[in-house]
Amino acid sequence: MIVDAEGLDAEHAYKLLIGSILPRPIAWVSTRSATGVDNLAPVSFFTAVGRIPPKVSLTLQPRSDGVTLKDTFVNIRDTGEFVVNMTTLPQAEAVHRSAFEFDPDVDEFEALDLAKGECEVVNVPRVAAAPVALECRLDRIFAAEHGNDHVVWGRVVRFHLRDGLYLDRGRVDTGALPVFGRLAAEYNLVDNVFTTPVEPDVLQAREGRRMVRLDGKPDDFSPIDTAGWSASGSTRS
Repeated sequence: MIVDAEGLDAEHAYKLLIGSILPRPIAWVSTRSATGVDNLAPVSFFTAVGRIPPKVSLTLQPRSDGVTLKDTFVNIRDTGEFVVNMTTLPQAEAVHRSAFEFDPDVDEFEALDLAKGECEVVNVPRVAAAPVALECRLDRIFAAEHGNDHVVWGRVVRFHLRDGLYLDRGRVDTGALPVFGRLAAEYNLVDNVFTTPVEPDVLQAREGRRMVRLDGKPDDFSPIDTAGWSASGSTRS
């Protein structure tokens, strides 16, 4: 099947993107508003875009009404600072709940009962339990050609790593991190690793196998098109 991307509305384009780009890392972004209210939200349109200096990119859609700018974007735009926190399995429920559309005057760390960690350079808290966090300063903002989407580039000014994760020669012990990402509207746990070439018997044993569901739901389940899903990355209920 071939889908012509020309003329797709935002919702259908979003569905195809999130179902085709797999898995997507999640930036659990903490910000502080100009009035001092702390915000936390997951962003799965996220990647690294530079090495010297190190930079990351976030793409932020508006809220589920399709118009109102998300607090994360407004705070970054107004203060020029944010933190990217790593998402690991023990925080999965808090990550999901942080996608709800809280009012701008709600401190989401307090609403989610999450401890704040101090940062060295930026005036934004990090998630204390996150094993990795990146302090970032705003580098630039790109406005989308249509709609209210924005791309934010941030310069990483500090890396926070849990004790024991930082290895010789600048390596990170990735195998010790139960990190999870996004598969369309669901999540996936990274719990295996390999190098190539993969032995033929391993390939044969996995041929046609589906992913293992950790939640006990049927294979054809998806949150997409349920009342709680929106094409903005926000969770309605």
